[in-house]
Amino acid sequence: MEDLASRIAQRALAKRGAIYAMEIRGLLDAALEVMRACGTTSRPRVADIVAAAGLSNEAFYRHFRSKDALVAALFEDGTERLRNYVAHQMNKESTPEAKVRRWVEGVISQATGEVAETTRAVLWNAGSLGEDAASGLRSASDPLAGLLHEPFRQLGIEAPEFDASLAAHAMIGTLSDYLWRRVQPTATDIDRITVFCLRAGAAGR
Repeated sequence: MEDLASRIAQRALAKRGAIYAMEIRGLLDAALEVMRACGTTSRPRVADIVAAAGLSNEAFYRHFRSKDALVAALFEDGTERLRNYVAHQMNKESTPEAKVRRWVEGVISQATGEVAETTRAVLWNAGSLGEDAASGLRSASDPLAGLLHEPFRQLGIEAPEFDASLAAHAMIGTLSDYLWRRVQPTATDIDRITVFCLRAGAAGR
């Protein structure tokens, strides 16, 4: 049985962990807001992000070695949020074809409205990362490709993981084109992209 000292220490560690998690979320959310405000004309300073989060420099450097490390974490956080959003949309459908369309719609939604401005700002800041920091970025295409594995498998594709990876890389490239050309995809564009993904998969059957 644990003694009193151990139980008190564990409660203290749990409380500290919760506080640190709140600090990190506060810094990530503040960085997103500041980057959105700066757009692609200027890169925010650590001081700007700390002020927006209502935290101290000590809190910032407790969790991130540099601003580049924060940007890398923000990129990863955004990728995870997008993956979860797209998965939720795909779960609304019952057929693999409809799931693939939802996948296309979910990913390409990053090129529309205010979301596009935020996505562009984060990518622009991520583009300034040095080699060491950039190596810490998870590929955005990998988690998105994973969402296509099951629909492609249901479609009878021989190598669903490989074909899903190709589709995701093509999708990320297409999204990037829309973002930097500042063009919003149309319903016709989404139809064509969906047909392309399904046709590419059909070729692998």
